[in-house]
Amino acid sequence: MPERSWASSAATRRAMQGNRSRDTGPEMALRRALHAKGLRYRVCAKPLPHIPRKIDIVFHSALVAVEVYGCFWHGCPQHHRPPTANNQYWTEKITKNVNRDVQTREQLEQAGWLLIIVWEHEDPETAARRIADAVQARRRSR
Repeated sequence: MPERSWASSAATRRAMQGNRSRDTGPEMALRRALHAKGLRYRVCAKPLPHIPRKIDIVFHSALVAVEVYGCFWHGCPQHHRPPTANNQYWTEKITKNVNRDVQTREQLEQAGWLLIIVWEHEDPETAARRIADAVQARRRSR
């Protein structure tokens, strides 16, 4: 294990390095459901050039952005449980993630975008219906 690693053990480091930042199971299930509804979108795209973040699913024509949040990584109020090992590191990490999420939402909303959050524990079909309704309504109003 590298000398300055954040991981509490070599096994933890290997497990964390295996985590994907895109194309996760919940993202893929949601994208399949959206595609089945006839919706087309961009994946892992920047909705605005001045926002240095990529959004999981982007509907440019409707100004709708969709983020699929993992319960651990984004501090889900229902499911997040802080780990007992290396607690201070993880508390700070999750707090930074949540603060970045708030900042991203504010930047998108100021630019006229709608940000829809889908938690990993949500049913993808239900979430896809919610997203499809929002995309269609925004396209009609534009």
